[in-house]
Amino acid sequence: LQADISRELIQAGVPVYAFNQRSVDDVLAMIATVGRLVGAEDQALAMVAELQAIIEATRAQAAALPCRPKVYFEEWDEPQISCIRWVSEMIEIAGGIDIFADRARHQSAKERIIADPLEVVRRAPDIIIGSWCGKHFRPERVVAREGWSAVPAVARGQIHELKSAVILNPGPVAIREGLPALVALFREWASRS
Repeated sequence: LQADISRELIQAGVPVYAFNQRSVDDVLAMIATVGRLVGAEDQALAMVAELQAIIEATRAQAAALPCRPKVYFEEWDEPQISCIRWVSEMIEIAGGIDIFADRARHQSAKERIIADPLEVVRRAPDIIIGSWCGKHFRPERVVAREGWSAVPAVARGQIHELKSAVILNPGPVAIREGLPALVALFREWASRS
């Protein structure tokens, strides 16, 4: 999204350092790099260590789950788009199974479009998480989709929203707030299962 702006700045002789983090490891590396760039390497490395500790604590909590939920994370509704890589990785860290992990490695949202909404039905998620970037998630629209009453998450009322500001920004907030929110949802689901 920033390619044109970066190109214009470079052409104007302005030094540019661009990030395009797509994974949890990319997020941690970006923080360390920004710290080095601005002369705050020690603080950045301390933040990376803090975030890694949150990740490891979350993995430990996830390991204690009696079972792992299958999760459908919807980033957009029209067209339906499954989650980006760092969200997919965080679902796994928190103890869930991303039903579209096979698509999460694709850079472009266009490559994560679910052309056939019944594919979600076939993959039968236990939990649906909506985070429609830029607009309010509407669970009633999800429930009303043709054929979706057969989805375990719909039948059991396991449809949740995580605000995009908490999970769809590839930075510290996703790990500090998004990851604990995921593990809390999965623990709650497991306690009912």
